[in-house]
Amino acid sequence: MQDGGTDTSGPASKLIYSSDGAVKGSLIVCLDQDASSTLSNGIATRSADSEGPMTRSGIRDLDSVLEDIDVVSITPLFNINEKNAVRAKKAGLDKWFVIGFDKSVDLDNAALKLASVAQVSNVQFNKKLQKTDDGAPINIIGSDFKILPSSASTSFNDPMIGNQWNFINTGDKEIYSKIVEGADINCANAWKLCAGDPRIIVAVVDDAVQWDHPDLEANMWTNEAEQNGTRNKDDDKNGYADDIHGYNFVTNGPLALTPGSSGSHGTHIAGIIAAVNNNGTGVCGIAGGSGNNDGVKIMSCQIFYGDDEESGSIAVTARAIQYAADNGASIIQCSFSYEGGALTSDDGYIWNSPAEKKAIDYFMDNAKNDAMDGGLAIFAAGNELVNVCAYPGAYKDYIAVTAVSCDFTPAYYTNYGPGSNIAAPGGDAYQSIFDNGSDYAQIYSTVNGGSYGYKQGSSMACPHVSGVAALGLSYALKLGKKYTRDQFTGLLLTSVNGIDNYCTGTKKYVSDYGYTETINLSGYKGQMGTGCIDAYKMLMNVRGTTCIPVEKGKDEQIDLKEYIGDGYSTFTIDAVTISANDKNALGITTNPRISSTKILLNCAKTGAGIMKVTIHAGPDRGSSMSGMPVEKEFAIISRVEQPENGGWL
Repeated sequence: MQDGGTDTSGPASKLIYSSDGAVKGSLIVCLDQDASSTLSNGIATRSADSEGPMTRSGIRDLDSVLEDIDVVSITPLFNINEKNAVRAKKAGLDKWFVIGFDKSVDLDNAALKLASVAQVSNVQFNKKLQKTDDGAPINIIGSDFKILPSSASTSFNDPMIGNQWNFINTGDKEIYSKIVEGADINCANAWKLCAGDPRIIVAVVDDAVQWDHPDLEANMWTNEAEQNGTRNKDDDKNGYADDIHGYNFVTNGPLALTPGSSGSHGTHIAGIIAAVNNNGTGVCGIAGGSGNNDGVKIMSCQIFYGDDEESGSIAVTARAIQYAADNGASIIQCSFSYEGGALTSDDGYIWNSPAEKKAIDYFMDNAKNDAMDGGLAIFAAGNELVNVCAYPGAYKDYIAVTAVSCDFTPAYYTNYGPGSNIAAPGGDAYQSIFDNGSDYAQIYSTVNGGSYGYKQGSSMACPHVSGVAALGLSYALKLGKKYTRDQFTGLLLTSVNGIDNYCTGTKKYVSDYGYTETINLSGYKGQMGTGCIDAYKMLMNVRGTTCIPVEKGKDEQIDLKEYIGDGYSTFTIDAVTISANDKNALGITTNPRISSTKILLNCAKTGAGIMKVTIHAGPDRGSSMSGMPVEKEFAIISRVEQPENGGWL
């Protein structure tokens, strides 16, 4: 055992993690190939005969233990059916089973007895994962709620877009007196190019998403065979009955909303990704479309359900992620984790979480669409305010998201450090609470009951990256481009704005014990990932267009030698063209000036636009021979302040 306990020998060496915080009356076992085939065949026969749950395996030594612990059920951990059998068995999913027994049976003794069986490769405690929000109820809008002025930089008519500083930050000091204009994910500029595509499906692995929310309903993934089929029947034969917009893996049935504001976690996350845009209702979503039924789709994979014993367990989570892979999702959005610091190495994670990791890797290897070969697993970094990212997100193949505030400073609660890959807005309640007593510095999105509310956490940062990834895949489809997963991940993690220069000074917050604490922000420098995600830069990366950052209101001299070749290329600039719309968006009132390989311009506004440059490639010989004029485009991105390293950490 690594990270989670002490190295042991004998049967104890097969135990994965510990019984602390594990589901009682449940253990996950992995069998060798012969034993798993025997047990699988027995379960299949019993199922075909419509008998009750299997309680014996047909393996003598294992059955002796099962009788001793009063087993009540043996069920496959993963759903192996006719549609997925070949790839599921290739991935080894058929070797995993859940052993159910009376909750009064001592969990550690039962695990040791199962581990003593030769055919058992390991025994994993069915641990529970936690949501990565701040733990407080969602603040649903009430009589004191104020719709903030919307930005003129988008044509979308959603009335509450002004409250979504995380998408378009105009520097409205009513949100926070020290807010930084442009501390957002640059949606306004991205939406001019692409707003989503229904062929891209994001699986929200969380609470149930309110499937009939007026600002989500049109963008919910729908399994039409089940929607139009017979109740309590698996009409499409994918192994799940009534999985119309997803499935409840806690109760093994249709999606079910958890009562109370805490049950809105999944709905809040879904709204950040794909609330329907331009529908005259509520808020916007990053990839929510343009109002023409062109948003990405949300698949609800429910792993949390109130106080249910299985809520958030590894078994439930593994099944949900497999479902996402087998039913068309390209991204799993995972705002949950182990406690930050509980695991501190990739080797420790591999050893302590084999069933869950098996499911995630299966998703990444088998999820496919016409824009990317493979699937993305995107996780929240955690909220324990520790200098190490929480697993699973910290694992090297998964994307972990840290949280920043409306001034690009690290959010007071976010985990950071090793394992962190990229940052995104997660909100910071105390900035607005200390400033003006409002909730405006948190993240505003959809909540259950068809309503809207504020919440904060790396849970809220994570879907910003999932949404931008979905938008990038949508744009790739539009352009007819396709990437490997590694190629696309490279584009995603380099589509950022630098935040190191904001990691200075201090900020205050109130601890769980009611004390006002102070954080030194310099400790976050270089520890938050590559930078804060930028949707427009992502689309430019997909397009293959180089981004050039400039500082608002400053005379900028851009030397194209820095962006062409190795810095020593030979060329001259013949012409620079920027459209009237893009000039207006950037606040350019004087045409750019040219000097050899350099361009001088001044952007009076924060914004973005395309600059087309005609380059004279090669030298001339008088009028008889000349170089070739070629055109290359660059994206100019104007922000209030740009770090000296051009946007990188």
